[in-house]
Amino acid sequence: MLHGCTPWPEEFADRYWLAGYWRGLTLDNLLRDRAQECGPRTALVHGATRLTYAQLNRRVDRMAAGFQLRGLRSGQRVVVQLPNVPEFVLAVFALMRVGAVPVFCPLSYRTAEVSRLVRVTEAVGYVGPSTYQGFDHTAMAADIASQGPFLRRVFTYEAPGTSSPYGGFTTDTSSCHYFPLGSLDSPPGPPLARGADQVAFLLPSGGSTRAPLALVARTHNDYAYQARAAAELVSLSESDVYLAALPAESPFAFGCPGIVGTLSVGGAVVLVEDQEAAACLRVIERERVTITSVTADAARLWLDALPTVRADVSSLRLVQVGGAPSHRPTAARVGTELGCRPQQVFGTAEGLLTLTRPTDPGESVLATQGRPLSPDDEIRIVGVDGEDVPDGQPGELLARGPSIPRGYYRAPDRNAYCFTADGYFRTGLLARRTAAGDLVVTGRRAGQPADEAAMRE
Repeated sequence: MLHGCTPWPEEFADRYWLAGYWRGLTLDNLLRDRAQECGPRTALVHGATRLTYAQLNRRVDRMAAGFQLRGLRSGQRVVVQLPNVPEFVLAVFALMRVGAVPVFCPLSYRTAEVSRLVRVTEAVGYVGPSTYQGFDHTAMAADIASQGPFLRRVFTYEAPGTSSPYGGFTTDTSSCHYFPLGSLDSPPGPPLARGADQVAFLLPSGGSTRAPLALVARTHNDYAYQARAAAELVSLSESDVYLAALPAESPFAFGCPGIVGTLSVGGAVVLVEDQEAAACLRVIERERVTITSVTADAARLWLDALPTVRADVSSLRLVQVGGAPSHRPTAARVGTELGCRPQQVFGTAEGLLTLTRPTDPGESVLATQGRPLSPDDEIRIVGVDGEDVPDGQPGELLARGPSIPRGYYRAPDRNAYCFTADGYFRTGLLARRTAAGDLVVTGRRAGQPADEAAMRE
C-alpha cells in the first residue's frame, strides 16, 4: 500500500481473497490480457478515432516507456486532468503500467483545487490540456510548479490539428519540464512486477464542482473487483458499446461498470467531449450504443431533446441513472421513451455502490437505489445514538466491504471522523432500508455540509 493509506485488516483481506473478489490482477494487466484475446476488436472510439484492443495496448506500452524515459518512477503521483479523449485512457493506464499513481482531477478544477492535489499528494507530474475551452491549463501548471518543490514535469495534450507552444524545455523560475503527450512514444521495456494490493489511483471525494474534501486510494484489487462485479450484474459482454457521456474521471463513468468494466469484457468504449443532449443522442445512433450512465438531470435533458433530435436510440438496452434521491418520473420516462430498462445506481468515491437489479420489480427500479454490489458489503443504518434502526426507519448510512477503502489518503483526522473503530465508512447520508432490502437514500445528515467544510484541510 502507498504510504499514507489505510490497509484492510488481515482478516478482511483474507476473506475477500478466499471469496474470489480480489484476484491479484492489476488494471493495466487486465487491459493487456484483453488485448491478447480481443486484439482486432474495437476498444475505444472518439469521433473519427477508433482504436482496437491491440492498438490501445501498444500505445499504452509506448506511452509508459515515454513516461519512464522522462523520469517518472514507480510510486510517484501524477495529476491527470483531461477531457473525454483517448489520451485520458492512454495516460491513466500508462501511468499505472510504470507503477506511478494517477491522481484523478475534474476538468473544472482551477489553481486552488489543483495546487491542493499537488501539495497533498506531492505530485511530481501533471497531465492536462495545453489549453481547453479558453483556459490555459499549462500556465496554471507552471504557476503551481513555481510555488512548491513537487511538480516538475508537465505533459500537455493537444487536440488533433493543433500544436503546443510548449515542448521539452525548462523554465528558469520553476525548473519544470514540459512535454507534449504525443511525444511519449518510446520502445517499451520488460513489464514491471507489481502487486495488485498497491494503489491504482487516487480519487477526490468532493465531486467535480467544489474543492476536494479528501482523496480516496483505490487499489487494483478492489477496483478490478468493483468493475467486474458491476459488469456481471448488467450482463456486459464484448458485443456491448458503452457511451462515456459523463466525465471519464468520474467514478460513475470510470468503473460502475463504465470504462474499466467495458474494457474488462472486450466491449467498445465511446468517449464524447460534447455532453449536450443532442450530441449524445446522435452518437448513440451512430455507434449503436447499448449501455450508458447519466445523472437524472442529464437523462431529463436527453428525454426532452429526443422528439426534436429524432435519433434512433433503439440499440440501447440499459440506461443507468445515478444519484440520490431517486427521481421516479425520470426513471419511468427512460423505460417508455428510450425503450430500454433503467437502472438506478448510487455510488460514492469511497467505494460504496448500490444498484437495482435487472430482475427487480418496477417499483424497486423507480423508487430505490437498489442493493449493495457485493454479497460481502455490510450495511448499517444508525440513529444519532449510533445504534441500528429498524427497517423502514431513516438513519445515517454506514458501509464496509471489499471495494470500500478503510480510510482517506494522508488524512488521519478525517479518518477518525469518517470511519468507525470497526472500519465502517460513515457516509453522512440519510437512508432507510425497505422490507425487500433495497436502500432509499433521502439526503444528507443534518449539519453535514458544515462538517465537510470544516474537514477540507
